Parts: sequence; C-alpha cells; structure tokens
Amino acid sequence: MALDQYNEEEEEENGMSFLDHLEQLRWHLLRSISAILVFMVLAFLSKSFVFGQVILGPSKIDFITYRVLCQLSDFFSLPALCIEQLPFIIQSRQMTGQFSMHITSSLVVGLIASFPYVFWEVWRFISPGLYDKEKNAARGAVFFVSLLFFMGASFGYFILSPLSINFLSNYQLDPSIANEFDITSYVSTLSMLVLASAVMFQLPIVIYFLTQAGLVSSLMLKTYRRHAIVVILVLSALITPPDVISQILIAMPILVLYEAGIIIAKRLEKKRREDELENGF
Repeated sequence: MALDQYNEEEEEENGMSFLDHLEQLRWHLLRSISAILVFMVLAFLSKSFVFGQVILGPSKIDFITYRVLCQLSDFFSLPALCIEQLPFIIQSRQMTGQFSMHITSSLVVGLIASFPYVFWEVWRFISPGLYDKEKNAARGAVFFVSLLFFMGASFGYFILSPLSINFLSNYQLDPSIANEFDITSYVSTLSMLVLASAVMFQLPIVIYFLTQAGLVSSLMLKTYRRHAIVVILVLSALITPPDVISQILIAMPILVLYEAGIIIAKRLEKKRREDELENGF
C-alpha cells in the first residue's frame, strides 16, 4: 500500500485531516488571543485603578502587606516587622516610557486575568487526542492549574514583591546615593516576580502528570529530595532580588509543594496497584 493511501485511510478513520487539525488549532489560538486582548483593553481603560492601585500598590507604604506587617509588629512587640518608609521614587527617563509601560502592564494583567480561559482552550485542543483513561486521570486539570496559578500570582504580588521592593529601596551603598528607579525596571521586576511565582506553583501538577506517565515515582522524588532543594534554591535566587529573605520566601512554598507532589505520587501509585489487583495483573 502506498504511503499517501495509508495516510488518507488513517485520516478518514480519525475523522479529521491534518489541515482540519491546523484549522482547529487556529481557532483555539484566535479565541485565546481575543480573550487576552479583551482583558488587556479593559485594563488599559482602567488606568487609575490597574496602574495606580494594582501595579504601583506595592510601592506605596499604605499597601495591605505593609499594614498587616505593622499590625503584627504591634501584636508581637517586634518593631523590626513594621515597614514605615520606602525611600525611593519612580521616574520615567524615556519619552515613551510611561505609555509603553501602560501597554506592558495592561498586557500582563490581561494574561493573568485570561489564564483560565486560555488554558481551557489549550485543553480543549489537546483532550480529544487522549484516551479515556488519560482524560479521567486529568479530570479537573483546568480548575487545579488555574487555582495554583492564581495562588502563585497572589503569593508573588502580596508577599514576595512588597518584601523585595522594601529590601531594594532601602539598600544603599552610600547615604549620598538616592534610589530613583525607572518605571521600566519597576514594572519588569514586579511582573517577573508575580509570573515566576505563578509558574513555579504548578509543581504539583507537573509531578502528577509525570507520575501518571510513569516517568517519576514517589521513591525517586524522595531519593532526589536534596537535589531538588538545591535546584529550588538556585531558581529562587535567579527570580528574586539578591536578598536571603526573598529567596527563602519563594523557596519555602515550593518545597511544601514538592512534598505535596510526593504525597500525590504515593496516592497515584497506590491507586495503580489497586487497579492492577482488581484486573488480575
């Protein structure tokens, strides 16, 4: 049988040709991009709130994280916890600086806000190619991936970013050197911390699918726990400012999620053994 005849028969059995799959992918991408653009435009039009309150929030001393720390300072009688000043100013040193950062920050907000829908579109494209067993194993993937994404983004925004900004704004080589940050540097740093935290919080999902595929096991995760700790600390150092507190803050929840991944792997292995016993293997 000729190769082209075989491909035609295979496409007929699958019900869709290669071009049909490309067309389907195109529409999924168009809908995803449209969702991002919609939220981006909404964020762009809500400049006073999105930029003034959300983006610049961690740069202001009345930000919720700083207020909570001051309350904890009074409760535990630890004055060092209270952050009473942020000795820096934000400037725009380029003519297009404020406008370009308005667009960039709106795009970041659009990406974060539309993430559940975008991931749902990706999942709709992938899921038809999975077996029923794989679909059942991945049930609730959109919900859990979105939940961990927003948990990570919230951690990066409310915990990691304020403490990093506080450290960097108070760090001085000499009192005569004033901290005057460019708006581009501020927005880039904030976006990196939030998005990096959101991505790193996907660790349990990654472990879940790798365990389902048989690529990792709970024993392997335990055996290489020390190596994983080193890798997590290195990644934490790369995505956070060069202060130990920020590195520990991002590393701690990732280590907890790694341990949660071990528990998930154990449960999957137990369920797999039970299924094998039921099926007589």
